Amino acid sequence: MEGDVGDFQITLTRKPRYIIEDRCTGCTTCVEYCPVEYPDKFNQEISDNKAVHIYFAQAIPLIAYIDESCIYLKEKKCRICEAVCQADAIDFRQKPEKMDIKVGAIVLATGYETYDPSLKKEYGYGELTNVVTSMGFERLLCATGPYEGEILRGSDLKHPHKIAWIQCVGSRRVTPGDNSYCSAVCCSYTQKQVILAKDHDAGAQCTVFHNDIRAYGKDFERYYQRTSELSDVRFIRSYTTVSREDPETKNVFVRYSTPDEGVKEEEFDMVVLSVGLNPPADHKKLSEQLGIELTDHGFCQAATTNPIETTRRGVYVCGAFQGPMDIPESVFTASGAGTQVGELLDYRRGGLTRERVYPAEKDVSGEKPKIGVFVCHCGSNIGRVVDVPNTVEYALSLPNVVYAQEQLFSCATNSAKQITDTIKEKGLNRVVVAACSPRTLEPLFRDTLREAGLNQYYYDMANIREHCSWVHSKEQEESTRKAQDIIRMSVARAGHLKPLQEIDLPVNKAALVVGGGLAGMTCALSIANQGHEVHLVEKEPDLGGMARRLHHTLDGLDVQAYLDDLVRRVYRHPAIHVYANAQITEATGYVGNFVTKLKSDRGTSEIKHGAAVVATGVDVYKPTEYLYGQDERVLTHLELEERIALGDEAVTGAQTLVMIQCVGCRNEERNYCSRVCCSESIKNALKLKEINPEMDIYILFRDIRTYGMLEDYYREASAKDIKFIRYEPENPPQVEATEEEGRPVLQVSLPDYILGQELAIGADIVTLAAAVVAREDNKDISQLFKVSLGPDNFFKEAHVKLRPVDFATDGVYLCGTAHYPKHIPEAINQAYGAAGRAVTLLSNDIVTVSGSVCEVQEDRCMGCGACAQACTYGAIEFRKTKKGQKAVVNPVICKGDGLCNAKCPTGAIYLKHFTDDELMSQIDAMTAA
Repeated sequence: MEGDVGDFQITLTRKPRYIIEDRCTGCTTCVEYCPVEYPDKFNQEISDNKAVHIYFAQAIPLIAYIDESCIYLKEKKCRICEAVCQADAIDFRQKPEKMDIKVGAIVLATGYETYDPSLKKEYGYGELTNVVTSMGFERLLCATGPYEGEILRGSDLKHPHKIAWIQCVGSRRVTPGDNSYCSAVCCSYTQKQVILAKDHDAGAQCTVFHNDIRAYGKDFERYYQRTSELSDVRFIRSYTTVSREDPETKNVFVRYSTPDEGVKEEEFDMVVLSVGLNPPADHKKLSEQLGIELTDHGFCQAATTNPIETTRRGVYVCGAFQGPMDIPESVFTASGAGTQVGELLDYRRGGLTRERVYPAEKDVSGEKPKIGVFVCHCGSNIGRVVDVPNTVEYALSLPNVVYAQEQLFSCATNSAKQITDTIKEKGLNRVVVAACSPRTLEPLFRDTLREAGLNQYYYDMANIREHCSWVHSKEQEESTRKAQDIIRMSVARAGHLKPLQEIDLPVNKAALVVGGGLAGMTCALSIANQGHEVHLVEKEPDLGGMARRLHHTLDGLDVQAYLDDLVRRVYRHPAIHVYANAQITEATGYVGNFVTKLKSDRGTSEIKHGAAVVATGVDVYKPTEYLYGQDERVLTHLELEERIALGDEAVTGAQTLVMIQCVGCRNEERNYCSRVCCSESIKNALKLKEINPEMDIYILFRDIRTYGMLEDYYREASAKDIKFIRYEPENPPQVEATEEEGRPVLQVSLPDYILGQELAIGADIVTLAAAVVAREDNKDISQLFKVSLGPDNFFKEAHVKLRPVDFATDGVYLCGTAHYPKHIPEAINQAYGAAGRAVTLLSNDIVTVSGSVCEVQEDRCMGCGACAQACTYGAIEFRKTKKGQKAVVNPVICKGDGLCNAKCPTGAIYLKHFTDDELMSQIDAMTAA
């Protein structure tokens, strides 16, 4: 790489595939005849692969390539693949190709490598056949894996019934070859694997050996509880080793310790090593080539105030190269990297874009229905339960069905193209895809119809995953029959589908950001820096939100100094209009064209905007337990931080201080982890130790959740004699005011599970890690903008993994702690992610809305108003006609939810694409079985 920001010259070396890509059809005939077999790296070397192969089932492009194990490449022998390829796509003359490209910015999304447990002999990986990694177990679970979705042991290809998972393999250790950090995702994916293992075999006995379960993410605590409450599932807190293998059965023995029985040895059919995440293998070379700095752990170095920006201007990072992270964080850091590139290259926006052109739409409304049915295996999700080949054969027997076939993954690029080609080849005028939920993939399949020249509303989706295989996974015959019933109903409906046209709307280029905390201000600045006007609305008199109560972070950031600079930049930006002391009184409109009314220091305002971002922040739980509010020596962790910053000697000069974690959360009322409390307590403890090294500090915890790089600070705290004592929720600490040697103290008592004794600690100060709670006015905001709240009153994203900054309501986005408690870098990541999504909308001149909206048959309307009362979007108004007052639907505002349709006593309103004829045909098809 040469050059500088805005003008980088990149030289790439493209390895030869030895396949002519335009000719390869992905038929895999070459794979069938290739004589070379070697362990398949994609399947974690559990199964074998060929020298010529397609890397994995959904690879893009879905064509073969030849790797270095090829006999011809090594010895100039064989060339069987060349002889059997009917497309004449093999080309051994290909050479490495150098490519020079010019770019203005670079985004590093290099991912990660999994830890190699063969480096540690105590796990037996690579020596004991039935010890696999968690990634290997993922491949066993997958329909495209080594055993087509069956969980089998490598030693005898039998189903394991007793499985152990060992956590923190390669993570949270300072021994040679290990990583000191927590890999952040292992606890969660292990719980997923336990649940899936139980789905495969309800009688399976599953044991998880762990050292703190780190269920810190949104809804992770409930997921952990769901897993732990399954029958025959144990979570055992213990470090473990794999001691030996039974030479006959090949069963694996695990040694672990227990508080009551000492060291035990237990036999398992299979052991899964929950391996951690390493930086990408070539991270050092990448650092040298791109001129970026790395952390001590090998991940990309970035500032707390902008985790997406590397140490070289114009080079950005997203995903796990920032550090270990889960899918939602990876997704919104990707969006955030996109918006920062947008800020940098805004002056070049639109210069290279091309409008997508679809073929002319054919009018098939007068033709007899010719329906094609495509049934998806969805890996093992459907194919393991439903007899897909039999279902395809059944579909061919249905009226008007002229074609049916099965597909491994209907959403894959090659499968979508196959549907398009089949529509053209067979003359299909209706399409049914029997697969998963239309919630995520219906737009893809509609687009597939458009590519074939059909109106996209000639498509229907039969949900045989969520509505069938997932809920009847133990009843295969019945599931197959139900899948056939669902397809029969979908086919019946498809015959009545009508072509509809979507509506193009102009887009107002301004944005509204609700909430002036760190996330809201960061998001507003990013949108404004890309040329859009931003209206920033803050409920309080000053900007800053909860960050006003924070003074420093674990890595030393001066929060107040950073915050002051951010506020200054917001007020000085000519495109940002700040409304303090604001209250939103009304929000109307639709994607691209919202109108929000509010009262603020500026008086009454009416703001017109194309997009809205909700960044309303959080509050802190006010404890009622542990003498809080009754004794001034009992503080919350935020109050402690403020007193430390003020130099309060009552705090900094204390002899003994006790911190109690999980106050007000992880209970029945708030069944979630507040995510930030463990690191907040450790941060304050380290600061106090720095001021007063002689202070005795105790942290009473249930699980210490210092995930990711925060683990190093946990270790530092332990090394500085900060004492960590675990308690269980059924025996929480007790706090009472008493005297000790003539001075008043707070006595904290709790059982110690290691010593097996009751402890009593005399404390000068007790601090409570009070829960982070959702704002009370979230409900009002949710009703104003027609967005959803989750069970804990945090805002609910459109899709937890794939759309973590979107709402189900188009044009409204989400970021910061309004979504869920998070640390400052995470909130900033998501703020940039929300800005990226908002600018994606605002950069368009028009936006398209659905054609599936309600319409009124005027002759049948009696003007009763029931429909208007039912409509939550305000899409129905009344107009006076010669025949009296009649309802009229604004198709732009209508969301097609059908509430008005259900309420109308005369049936005057109908919902396009869900007409009575269509729905009744489904019912008739069901009852006719």
